[in-house]
Amino acid sequence: MSMRMRSRKALLTAATVTAALSLAAVTPALAGTGTTHSTRATSGSAAHGDPRGVTQRVADFYGAYIDAVWDGEDPAAAADAKALRSFYLSAAAQRKVAAYEAREHADGILFAQNVPVKWKVDYTGSGAGHATSRVTLTWGDGPHAQVTKIDVQSDLRTRKITELRPAR
Repeated sequence: MSMRMRSRKALLTAATVTAALSLAAVTPALAGTGTTHSTRATSGSAAHGDPRGVTQRVADFYGAYIDAVWDGEDPAAAADAKALRSFYLSAAAQRKVAAYEAREHADGILFAQNVPVKWKVDYTGSGAGHATSRVTLTWGDGPHAQVTKIDVQSDLRTRKITELRPAR
């Protein structure tokens, strides 16, 4: 093979690899699945988001809400948790949460009486003007930590949380 042919082949291969890597990096962002949100401060990590995505808003809500409840000894924490509920939940969802809390004597956002140490939110589907996210709460550290899951439905137009229920 001549030197000219090898150079063209190498250039074509490099261009193909570059295009494939660029496509792999861009595709999750276009689909809205590459957005991550982390409150854990580690070397080289970053938190980012997009206020237009309902799954990101659910993640933002749970992150802020868990922070407020975790810091329960801070006098502003209860007010913060209440304000977060008012901002992120529809009026109907707020009433359902309040009814659950009165009936079960537990937090109607976390479906528990204590606070998880970790949380994760995943998009699980959409239809009829709503999107559903699955919130995974981890209650402790180690290999035997308890995990619970909550299905959260959001209105695509208002981006408000309209329904919360323990996942089955």
